[in-house]
Amino acid sequence: NPDTHAHEDKIWELTFEDNDTTNLTRMKMMELLTKGTVPTKTVHSFRKWELTTTHGAHIRTWVIVYDDKSHVQLTNNDFYSLLSNGHSNRGEEPKVEESKKESQAPVNPVLFEEKKSITTPEEREQLKELREDIPFFTNTLKMKMDMIYPADNPTVAVFSGHGIRVRIDKEADIPPGKLRILCEDPERFCKGKKHLKAPNDTIIEFDELNPPIVLPTTKHSFVVRKLADQAPWIIGRAGMQYRDLIPDRLGGSIIASHIRIPDGGPVPDMVHYHSVGFQLIFCYKGWVDLVYEDQGEPLRLIAGNCVIQPPEIRHQVLYASDNIEVIEIGVPADHITTIDHEMKLPNEVINIDRKFKGQKFVHHKENEAVWDEFRIPSFKSRDTGIARNTNDVASVHIIRPSEKKSPVTYHDSDILFNFVMEGSMILDGEGKKPFKLSPGDAFVIPPKMKTQYTEYTPELELLEVSLPGKFNTYY
Repeated sequence: NPDTHAHEDKIWELTFEDNDTTNLTRMKMMELLTKGTVPTKTVHSFRKWELTTTHGAHIRTWVIVYDDKSHVQLTNNDFYSLLSNGHSNRGEEPKVEESKKESQAPVNPVLFEEKKSITTPEEREQLKELREDIPFFTNTLKMKMDMIYPADNPTVAVFSGHGIRVRIDKEADIPPGKLRILCEDPERFCKGKKHLKAPNDTIIEFDELNPPIVLPTTKHSFVVRKLADQAPWIIGRAGMQYRDLIPDRLGGSIIASHIRIPDGGPVPDMVHYHSVGFQLIFCYKGWVDLVYEDQGEPLRLIAGNCVIQPPEIRHQVLYASDNIEVIEIGVPADHITTIDHEMKLPNEVINIDRKFKGQKFVHHKENEAVWDEFRIPSFKSRDTGIARNTNDVASVHIIRPSEKKSPVTYHDSDILFNFVMEGSMILDGEGKKPFKLSPGDAFVIPPKMKTQYTEYTPELELLEVSLPGKFNTYY
């Protein structure tokens, strides 16, 4: 059926010698074949079998499989004779001896010798269950049946759909499992049911294919993460090494990672995307080659530059210098990375103004930046333009001191993260001991907490990331 993709019965049109014409389903055909077989044996299945001789002649034969697992291969004429016999006997209850006497069909004693059925009740029940599984997976779950075997007594069926492939094996020595199907609209799929049970007891769960991103409520805390503390480097995706800069992740609202690749060269990455609310890649040391959906040819991200990866933009890491280091910010902390096996990058379409979930791709370059006044007096910053291109989801600044003394300040941003790239400073926090910070250190200042940057060196340089992009600073 082209609408449901379900395998439905064929309809057979038969015309007999008495000019009786009838349309039969496969099940009715099997009934006629059963009534026409002498001695009587129940037909389990039949199929047409086309043969080609060595001389190129085409011969049509028919294979009939019985419930006792025996089978015969008949010529076209013999197959039609069975149907004709069944048509003549359709109103009668088959009697072996009487049918044997009255039948005019040719009988091959070797092929039609009656055998005792070796099909056990348990096997018949399994066969019945598999037959029940087929309409459930094709009609109810709207999957396609790709394979079924063996022909004489099917015990295995293979189905595909919804990005998955399922093998049902009635002889498997394992308990039924659980299947999770992701669909565009689970409320409309299967009449809004969230759970179903297949005839073979497999549990089916339905969920959204593209669920909305849920941002956890931020659990504010004052965080200082020092490189000298020797936090472990963890091997992550594509062999890259990750160092966690916010261990408590503020209740799951953000993840900040210091990432490095010690040995440069090709990166074993695939085209992928992230289901995020915001994501920043800032190149701290070295360089890396990246390619992005709709942005044209691959770009080289060098130290001091950054990109934002809008939600679900396809991209791929291609090549990295030796000892490349980047700072990656992701919101929320737990987000899904999905491999796209279909898209090849760079893709043919170039649309640099495209918005992905309301955000535009940004490649900020240090040599094109303008330094201006910063929210904290005595500091200056270069604005990356990220706030403008994310509709103030976040802002990213690189800041340097312009004067020797900075005032005590506090803010009302939800998240305010800083990473020390160059120089050193003292961070004084209200009710906290002073922290001497140096390159590789990171800190988070919660809202309304009074802090002061002191004893900073002239070469101090900080990467500051705030969410949201617009907030107030008080001093």
